Amino acid sequence: MFEQLTNRLQTTFDRLGRVGKLTERDVDEAMREVRMALLEADVSLPIVKDFVKRVKERAIGAEVAKSLKPSQQVVKIVHDELLETLGEPGRLNFSGSFKPHVIMLVGLQGSGKTTTGAKLALQLRRDGRQPFLIAADTYRPAAVDQLVTLAKQISVPYYEEGVRAAPPDIVQRGLKAAREANAAVAIVDTAGRLQIDETLMTELEQIKKLATPAEILLVADAMTGQEAVNIADGFNKRIGITGLILTKIDGDARGGAALSMRAVTGVPIKFLGTGEKLDGFEPFHPDRLASRILGMGDVLSLIEKAQAQFDEKEALKLQKKLMENQFTLQDFLDQLQKIKRMGSLTQLMGMIPGMSRFADQIDQQDVDKRIKRVEAIINSMTKDERSNPKVLNASRRRRIASGSGVQVSDVNQVIKQFQDMQTLMAQARKGKLKGMPGLPPGFMR
Repeated sequence: MFEQLTNRLQTTFDRLGRVGKLTERDVDEAMREVRMALLEADVSLPIVKDFVKRVKERAIGAEVAKSLKPSQQVVKIVHDELLETLGEPGRLNFSGSFKPHVIMLVGLQGSGKTTTGAKLALQLRRDGRQPFLIAADTYRPAAVDQLVTLAKQISVPYYEEGVRAAPPDIVQRGLKAAREANAAVAIVDTAGRLQIDETLMTELEQIKKLATPAEILLVADAMTGQEAVNIADGFNKRIGITGLILTKIDGDARGGAALSMRAVTGVPIKFLGTGEKLDGFEPFHPDRLASRILGMGDVLSLIEKAQAQFDEKEALKLQKKLMENQFTLQDFLDQLQKIKRMGSLTQLMGMIPGMSRFADQIDQQDVDKRIKRVEAIINSMTKDERSNPKVLNASRRRRIASGSGVQVSDVNQVIKQFQDMQTLMAQARKGKLKGMPGLPPGFMR
């Protein structure tokens, strides 16, 4: 998300950086580029006009004129105004002693509400709260079955009555079941509907009256584009949403929905859906998103992703193996799979300052294909072969190639890369790499 916007803005700021002292004409040209970049990203026109006006007023003012590096000051102003547009970070409301706290999920059909309900339940449980899912979508075929499957998958209690009962009645009985289960939070999955569908919007009003929810969260597809404004405005005026969850932000989205929906409703973005897997869900941090939009990276999110995958004791154990030349192909496979779970290479590059501009040069499909090939090759080896690649003679390599559906040359390449890595680590230990001192005696003891 925001890849095209990021690239366009970076090009504009690079041009400003070559100017030196900024004139009003320089600022005007830059603001035209910013305006076009935001419109191409599907940010609605009124919001673009307001944003550019605010930035321009500050950019031609004293704070830039007196700055030692005017172009950098303009970038800071754009960053500040992006934060203003994205708003404060939104957190769930758990005030009051009444339990369970009810969260209603609403939105269009196909926005990902049911999957989001399961993701939210998983997030709440990680935060120490006991969630409960209520299947109140009786209109979409298999919606109830999907919620039940997901609830079982993450071991979260749920309530369902199939598709024959009226949704308000299901919610009423579901909340009774949630109270009996001593749940802290009840998540109500409602059916997708258009904001102009009078009958279905009236039904939502009935559910709201019955459930008295602490939160009504609009689940919106980040790829909705300009229509996002009308959707958000329609739901907000009718039932009063308290927050937004943007889904599919890892898809081919231009990102304008995030800026437009927040600005038009005035309600905060609370979560982002970052992938199809149930752990692809994270709290919204406007400062981090603003930094990523401007190509400044998102190091904090990168660190959090790494911490979720790599245990500190395990990392020290791995470091010891590397230093003592005991790193095996099995270790290599384990680390490869952990890195893969952190996200795609292009996603990770977007979190590293200055690297986002190179992300579009990466063929992610080719990278995924290569990783799968390496996994297949190592998985086709015996335990002994993974621990001791020296036993991999010609006949064993042919067997591995046949078992993994690749050529013998592919097997040879993986083994060669592994051996090169071992050689590199041996040189590092002995201080034979240029500019790198040898490791002190007893370093790993």
